[in-house]
This record gives sequence, structure tokens and C-alpha cells, in this order.
Amino acid sequence: MDINQQENLFPDEDTPNRLFNGVPYKELHIINIKSTPNNTIMNFTDYKGKAITLHSSGIEGFKNARKGTNIAAQQAAITFGNRIREYGINTVRIRVQGIGAGRMSSIKGLHMTGLNIVSVTDDTRVSWNPPRARKQRRV
Repeated sequence: MDINQQENLFPDEDTPNRLFNGVPYKELHIINIKSTPNNTIMNFTDYKGKAITLHSSGIEGFKNARKGTNIAAQQAAITFGNRIREYGINTVRIRVQGIGAGRMSSIKGLHMTGLNIVSVTDDTRVSWNPPRARKQRRV
């Protein structure tokens, strides 16, 4: 990797207009991944946010506690990635939410299908005023 390619790794003021496979970055389709401890839900939208299709570990056939595993998330992502490729879309952005086991494995599954992933954004919500702690236990 030479220095010119390394400079293009980080976003700058021109990034929204930069072309990826002939499509500007701001008009790329988005895959939203919501990874909870109990399930991993993937949603495919266009750049305006209009939902196109949805898939989850539960739809894949995993039940109960197995829905929240990284294996279930990866298998669901492989099926979902192949369905996205059928739409004729190869270049996407990924937006990840939540702290479940399926975060990284779902990205890996999407990558295994041959999708060109341009960026991965973490939009996990952070509580800036957490709930008050329980009082000290007295014995």
C-alpha cells in the first residue's frame, strides 16, 4: 500500500462526492445491522433510508438462545448478502448498532458473499446519564 492510497483511507470534505464503482459515496445503499444479545437483525435500505429488505437470525431458522450467537449472525449475513447481490448491488455502506455477539461475524458474512464494503460506521447508543446504582447490601 503506497502513501497515496493510505491518504484515501480516511474521510475528508470531498468524501460524500467520491465515486465507488461509479456511484457517489452519499448515494450508496446502506446495510443496517442491529446486534442485540438475543438476535441479529439486518436491514437493507437505499441512501434515502427507504427499506428494501430485512433478514435476521430468527428468519434463518435459529430459535431461542441460538439466535444471539455469532454463528447464527454469520449464516444470516451470508444469505442476506447473496439476496442483495441478486438485486445487482455490489458496493454498500454498513451501519452497526448494539453490543451483541453478531456484530463482527455479520460483517464477515457479508464480506464473504463478495460485497464491496466501503465503510463501517458504529452507531451504538451511549447513555450519558446511566441509572442510579443499587444501594449497598448490609449483612
